Amino acid sequence: MSADADAGSGLNGPNGDGGTDPGSSYRDNRQRLDRGMAVMGGIEGDANVFIGIAPDEDVSERIIKPRLREGPYPADSVQDRLRGFVEPSTHARCRKVLDSRVLILRAEKGTGAGTAAFAVLAERYGVGGITGLDSPDNLSRWRPSEPRGYLLQGLSPMAAASLGEVVLMELYSLLGRSGAHLVVTVPVETALPGDTMPWQVVHRPPPPVDVTVKRLATMAEAGELTAAQEADALRHLATADFTDYLNAHPLPGDGVEVAEGLRDLVVAGESATSVLDNLRTGSPAAAREALEEARHEADRISLMAAISLLPEQDRTVVERFGAVLRTHLDGRGSPAQAGPDKGPEQTGTHRASGKPPTRHDVLGPAFEDRLAAVGARLLPPRYTPALRYPIQPVGFGRHRSDALLRSLWLEYEGMADLLWKSLDEAPHHPGIELAAGESIGKVLAHATGPDTLRQLRPFAASDKRWRRRLVAYALGEMVQHPSLTGAVREQLRYWSRATPVPLRCTVAETCAGSYGLAHPAVALKLLDAVLDGPDTTVEGPLRTAVSFALSTLLSEDTNHVLVLDLLLEWQSSDPDTGRHSLAVHAVESMSRARFPRVGAPGVRRVRLADLLAEHPEHTRDLVIAALEDPATHDAVAEGLFLIERDPELRRRAHFLRLLAALAAVARTHRGVLRYVLRRHRTLAVSPAERLPS
Repeated sequence: MSADADAGSGLNGPNGDGGTDPGSSYRDNRQRLDRGMAVMGGIEGDANVFIGIAPDEDVSERIIKPRLREGPYPADSVQDRLRGFVEPSTHARCRKVLDSRVLILRAEKGTGAGTAAFAVLAERYGVGGITGLDSPDNLSRWRPSEPRGYLLQGLSPMAAASLGEVVLMELYSLLGRSGAHLVVTVPVETALPGDTMPWQVVHRPPPPVDVTVKRLATMAEAGELTAAQEADALRHLATADFTDYLNAHPLPGDGVEVAEGLRDLVVAGESATSVLDNLRTGSPAAAREALEEARHEADRISLMAAISLLPEQDRTVVERFGAVLRTHLDGRGSPAQAGPDKGPEQTGTHRASGKPPTRHDVLGPAFEDRLAAVGARLLPPRYTPALRYPIQPVGFGRHRSDALLRSLWLEYEGMADLLWKSLDEAPHHPGIELAAGESIGKVLAHATGPDTLRQLRPFAASDKRWRRRLVAYALGEMVQHPSLTGAVREQLRYWSRATPVPLRCTVAETCAGSYGLAHPAVALKLLDAVLDGPDTTVEGPLRTAVSFALSTLLSEDTNHVLVLDLLLEWQSSDPDTGRHSLAVHAVESMSRARFPRVGAPGVRRVRLADLLAEHPEHTRDLVIAALEDPATHDAVAEGLFLIERDPELRRRAHFLRLLAALAAVARTHRGVLRYVLRRHRTLAVSPAERLPS
């Protein structure tokens, strides 16, 4: 049995939506077994049964929290970002300039300016008082709305050109009236008008050794290190080898990497040499050198590519992908490119003498030997409940995977196409869409030209959900880079209006992740657009993807009202539209059980009672609209009866208050009046069910 496409994933599979299944005629004739298998009816021919094996469409549905947001940052996200923060020498200057309400923080990439901006705003508003802005084309059109700290990371060139003393003075007045402050981070290469100098500070990063020391201290505070282990790590840090490394790598991130390497040294027993080797091999220069050394050996190149594209996947996944890629690499280049010093065993061809080799290695090197040859290693086995079997990950040192894949993808002709082709041909294993999607997103964040996003389309238009999830993860990673935010948004807008349903599914899957959480208002507009297709109803994969996106947005409290307002708009739309069909599905699900339904992807599953408890006014409006709609009246009425019969739900949902509101509008709303009369008749027949006064 195979689940290649969404339609075949089954009622309760990853794409199931709880609808009527083909076996409904046997519904009352089923048996439940703790073990084994029961078959009803006759079987002709062979029957292959796979037990305990995840279907092809059993994909990763992990939600990656965004680093950049448009809207309020969760307090725990800011707290985690400031963990181990070391105040740079320019921080006092930042505080002083921010007294003028606006701070323009200029910095080179990777110097920690974003963290410094969070820190200076958190000093004034706390970790829960920071709101992210999306880069506008003209800051003069922006208006602060609350007494909060606003953070704009990555000013667009157009906005930078329009920024000047007049605009900044106007912002000063607006921010002052709102009791707010604004920090704008700008790359040093972005040109700014000269009259903005009084608001500018050039960020200077803290010494990386200070970052390492502070990070080790926070690890000890969090219980990750004992006092003795922290002291041991600090002793290693003071040695010449680590001092020389940090002198040559002056960024805060380098200090964090050294701290994590020292933690592995004192906790896991790694040697100082191996820690330093892992750190050094993560540079772009080291990646290019490794690829040059292996350029004539398809086996080594394919293995390096597999480990880089699929970091920390099980050894079997790495081996199989590497084998697929190797078949493509074997046909590249000519025998002459193998070099005169290669033997027949390495080049696959005989020397010019034509003499056959005296020995031929038919077994080949062991897998661990192959890993050692490319600088990789087997990581400790771990059990992943979601996959239901143990895995033994394969990985490079930190950063080396990123550097190798970036070099291979962007610098060598045709390699990107071969990697896409191998991903398409290799058997799917749950989790590779997350690993490959994030890896590809990190690479494409450094790509240039129109093909940067265009190359994602074949997977985005696929009938297989795991491929669409891969694109969603890639776009979610790319949009964390301010320079690509506009391009990603435009691409998603274009796909959301495309005729092929898979492309619209990919847009919804992207909204069901870091992109949606980072840009909730934009995500809801995209979801509205994907439902505006030629279909009059929304079934199967599109409904699953949109429901998943809504549940992801509902996982954060700040988005609840936005989602409820959109559902109300869809509920009130023309019955012959995809929007109305989706609203009916959502309202029925949350009224009778939970939305999304069990078996369908979902981050948070909500009940009608939950929404009435948390957002009574907005949910009441949705209830009234749903009672007015014949398509949802019965489901909502049943849901209200369920709440009324349960004392705890009745209390949490403020049911008496809701009932009074419904009674007040019943005369002008026939559907509400129908429910009120039905409830009255029910209580008249069963006085025992009457609510206590």
